[in-house]
Amino acid sequence: MTSITAERTDPLTEPALTRSGAARLDVIDLLRGLVIVLMVLDHARDYFHAQAFLYDPVDPAKSNLAVFGTRWITHLCAPTFVLLSGVSAYLQRANGKSPATLSRFLLTRGLWLIFLEVTVVSLGFNFGPILFMQVIWAIGASMVLLAALTRAPPLAVGALGAAIIAIHPALSGIDAADLGSWGLLWGFMMELTLIPNLGFVAYPLLPWAGVMFLGYGLGGLFLKPADERRRTVLVLALGMLAAFVVLRAPNLYGDPAPWSAHADAARTAMSFLNVSKYPPSLLYVLATLGVSLLLSLALERLKGAPANVLLAFGRTPLFTYVLHIYILHLGALLIAAAMGLDPTIMVNFVVDPSRTIKAGWGFSLAGAYAAWALTLAALYPLSAWFAGVKRRRRDWWLSYL
Repeated sequence: MTSITAERTDPLTEPALTRSGAARLDVIDLLRGLVIVLMVLDHARDYFHAQAFLYDPVDPAKSNLAVFGTRWITHLCAPTFVLLSGVSAYLQRANGKSPATLSRFLLTRGLWLIFLEVTVVSLGFNFGPILFMQVIWAIGASMVLLAALTRAPPLAVGALGAAIIAIHPALSGIDAADLGSWGLLWGFMMELTLIPNLGFVAYPLLPWAGVMFLGYGLGGLFLKPADERRRTVLVLALGMLAAFVVLRAPNLYGDPAPWSAHADAARTAMSFLNVSKYPPSLLYVLATLGVSLLLSLALERLKGAPANVLLAFGRTPLFTYVLHIYILHLGALLIAAAMGLDPTIMVNFVVDPSRTIKAGWGFSLAGAYAAWALTLAALYPLSAWFAGVKRRRRDWWLSYL
């Protein structure tokens, strides 16, 4: 099998390779790096914005354009991460992994990610006992499901993913509470679900698995000649956005929350764009992946220091993800203590933010942006260092980090 050829010189000094020795595709790492930057912004807003827990930031009746835009742009993160995980699985197959070897890797890495989510990641977000099952769980569990499909044609897997994404909104009327002993399983698979006395599932498995399957099916697109790939990506992205508008404008199908006209154009626009993430609706997936694919075309022209930063993050996604949680949370705790507040207001605040709110914790949105910039500055040298480690070494365990 011919190795994937890099399309540009690596700005981080020397070419980066996959575990198998094939050249990495910069466009994937750049896009993944960009959504990591946006993800840090989302969580900086959670930890530092005074209004983070007072209202839903995408509620057009309560939010404003600055807060809404800050939250909406970060909607790109999870679906892009999950899609690119599927693309990466396909590229491993294309670079010579047999279906059996790929299946074993997806199974073991998926279980490892689930373990990290319910231990290290949940602790980092809450600093207290909780199962907070978010995007790492969704990626891990989706990998476990994909492990069973590695012998199937990738296009068939992609078609299955597209069908799941398109059809699952039709099942949104089914309530886990009505299913008796099967309710918890339905919740894990299909809807935002409370796990009694333990935590909650913010990312139900089935729709996110659909996004990963779609990425696996689209993986071959990234092996096409550059001009052909760019044309196809452009058509796909514009098609997704057009489908979003066609379905959203008449409130036809694809999201449980219809939009409505408001007293001013800004709030009407917010209502139109306010699509459901928990679970991800068809319209949410169309809008976010359409925008992400368009951004990937622009990112290919990026050079110099901005490209270096995104590549460092994009080549170390799990390492950077875990690290940013602890930097943000510890930073918020230390700043609260320096301001004379009880630092324990930052403990268990995901479960119960009432103490944080009563203490008057938080800053303006500009303060949250400042925390975002400082966190990125702290992350970059660490991520660049680890990217260098992964570039120089081929230890098997590095593929799990």
